[in-house]
Amino acid sequence: MTDDNDILLKQFFQKASQQQIADNGFTERVMQHLPEHSLLAAHRRWLTRLWTAFCIVVFAILFVVFDGWTLLAIQLEVLVRTMAVQTISINLLMVATILFGLLFVGVGEVISSETVRR
Repeated sequence: MTDDNDILLKQFFQKASQQQIADNGFTERVMQHLPEHSLLAAHRRWLTRLWTAFCIVVFAILFVVFDGWTLLAIQLEVLVRTMAVQTISINLLMVATILFGLLFVGVGEVISSETVRR
C-alpha cells in the first residue's frame, strides 16, 4: 500500500521539481549572502563524535567498575542452569548499567539528528 502511494507521490511531484520559476536572480543573491554552512556542519559532526566517544568511555568505565564480565557470566550461567526449571533471574544493577549506557547513546543520537536538521 505504501509503495503505491510513494510511486504516485513521486509521479505527482516530478513535474513540479523540474519547473523553473523566474525570480530575476533573487535565489542566487540570497544563496550568496547565506553564511558558510560547512564550518557549522564540521563543528556539529565534531560535537556528535565527541559525545559518542564520551558515552562509550563512560559506559566502558561503568562496565569495568561494576565488573560487567563477571556479571554477564553469572547471568548466562543462571540462565542456562534454570532455563527448564524456573523463570530467569535478573540482576537489576546490570540492567540499570545497560539502560544507562543506552540512554547516553540515545541522547547523543537525538542531539545529532536535531543538529543535522538545522
